Amino acid sequence: MVTKSDSSDFRLREALEASGQRFTEQRGAVYRYLADTTIHPTADEVFIAVRRNLPGISLATVYKSLETLVGCGLAVKLTYADHSARYDSRTDPHHHARCVVCGSVTDIPDEVPSQEIHTLRNQSGNFTVTGYHLELFGYCSSCL
Repeated sequence: MVTKSDSSDFRLREALEASGQRFTEQRGAVYRYLADTTIHPTADEVFIAVRRNLPGISLATVYKSLETLVGCGLAVKLTYADHSARYDSRTDPHHHARCVVCGSVTDIPDEVPSQEIHTLRNQSGNFTVTGYHLELFGYCSSCL
């Protein structure tokens, strides 16, 4: 029987191999945690969670593993004006809501029709749009 963990490791191994990287247990643990969570964690949050199963892992290794995941297309780094960063294993186009108090980030349904986005791209004149990012700001239920 193939488990979710096996599936995550297989996907990670393929992506790492395609980008010339090698699989390590640390990278596997970081990716499994990121793939299994919906909270868009910071590197510190990933470190705390992964350290429960891999007590010897360092924060530097977590940072390097996260950047490797971003580099091979298995994660997205969400950066903000305050220089904070969160990570998301969902690499398909989608939008986020960010709490202005605690900084938590959650996925929101893709309610902006893609046709409207393409229309805006075509009306940009002398500007070539290569992508877009939609993020809502407000208060999460814990901070209300």
